[in-house]
Amino acid sequence: MKKIRGTFLSIPVLLLANAPALWKLIDINSLLKTLIIILLTLYTLVFMFKSHGRKGSHGKIRRLDSGAFVLGCGVLQSVIQLIIVIVLCFTQLNGWRLLANALCAYAVTTLLCLSGIVRIAASARQVKILWYVILLFTWYIPLVNCIVFRKFYKAARSEYYFEQAKLDLDAARKENEICKTKYPILMVHGIFFRDWQVINYWGRVPNELIRNGAEVYYGKQQSANKVSVSATEVAERIKEVIAETGAEKVNIIAHSKGGLDSRYAISHLGMDKYVATLTTINTPHYGCKFVDMLLGKIPESIQGFVDRKYNKLFTALGDKDPSFLDGVYDLTYKNCSELNASTPDSQLVSYRSVMSKMNSIRSAGFPLNIGYLLNKPYGKGNDGLVTVESGLYGENSKMIEHKGKRGISHGDVIDLFRENIKDFDVREFYVDIVKELKEKGF
Repeated sequence: MKKIRGTFLSIPVLLLANAPALWKLIDINSLLKTLIIILLTLYTLVFMFKSHGRKGSHGKIRRLDSGAFVLGCGVLQSVIQLIIVIVLCFTQLNGWRLLANALCAYAVTTLLCLSGIVRIAASARQVKILWYVILLFTWYIPLVNCIVFRKFYKAARSEYYFEQAKLDLDAARKENEICKTKYPILMVHGIFFRDWQVINYWGRVPNELIRNGAEVYYGKQQSANKVSVSATEVAERIKEVIAETGAEKVNIIAHSKGGLDSRYAISHLGMDKYVATLTTINTPHYGCKFVDMLLGKIPESIQGFVDRKYNKLFTALGDKDPSFLDGVYDLTYKNCSELNASTPDSQLVSYRSVMSKMNSIRSAGFPLNIGYLLNKPYGKGNDGLVTVESGLYGENSKMIEHKGKRGISHGDVIDLFRENIKDFDVREFYVDIVKELKEKGF
């Protein structure tokens, strides 16, 4: 229906695109022709910049819908215009008139497409950078640019339908507050990251949980340090959240090394009485054997150099006393084995673990694709950093099964790249985790 509407509404734009030919072919007063062209020009400008998105939609989503609509009309006009150019060649129009008409049609159609592209670029998250680079070098090439424009159109429409469906779903279940747990959620990040306000480690997940009733807080530990040091920071954060909310306990959802930090805080720092549940996501409970291998081969001088540079950088970014090497060494198989031996699970806490895996080297970009290859000799599958065997911990463990060629990487599972992956809705994945916690009384 929307395509039919778009075709109908863009007819005046098509007439303007062929104004040089119509001026010659239509026998009416020149003043009237000029007036018609002015009106068609004004209509085209309004059509290009007016919002065509669904009323009531979120601002960005509506802009995305509008951009896709305008771009779709532009691509369709490009095809129709090609037919018109061929037909006009068999009329009495001379070569100069045909050339002028072709240039006018090219200019109007290209501007229409670029108008849609600008809106998409301002709103879309699913169009890869590579396509913007390709667009930069091809937007002026007829036919080739149509192929690129269509790629943008399909990506924008797909994202719009997905995001609008999410908003509709959240609106339909808003009153149910399916993520409103008894205890607040504490999300604990992994190594080499911080809980920045501008760039959320957990991507779009926290806002999705909040929209469904969850009360979300962050671990705020430093980016890299020994498990024991990070655990102390997590323990302090647990106490802060309890003091702030008045809750008796918290539900921890921890990713990567954050799971080790949380386990240490629970078992060694007395946090078991303040933690109701611990859900670890792709945590290397049994270490990363490829890290042992790399540390055994990389000279200590280089290790020290990287350590100093990293610590200096992240001190500037807000860490108090980061330690790159201490954090990395605590991810080795040896150190994790020692941690497991000295860190029994508390009977006061309900534990669960989740793990995913990549299905090929093309499942993720650098450095996870390299990590995928380095990890292959050490397990039956891995997420680019952690093997399946290391990530599945305890009796209540779950493997994310993804049937596609891509699989789910260490970054995908926390929405690091803000990508809508086919057959894996990362936001709904966390909604289901928290929903289950609520259903179990946590």
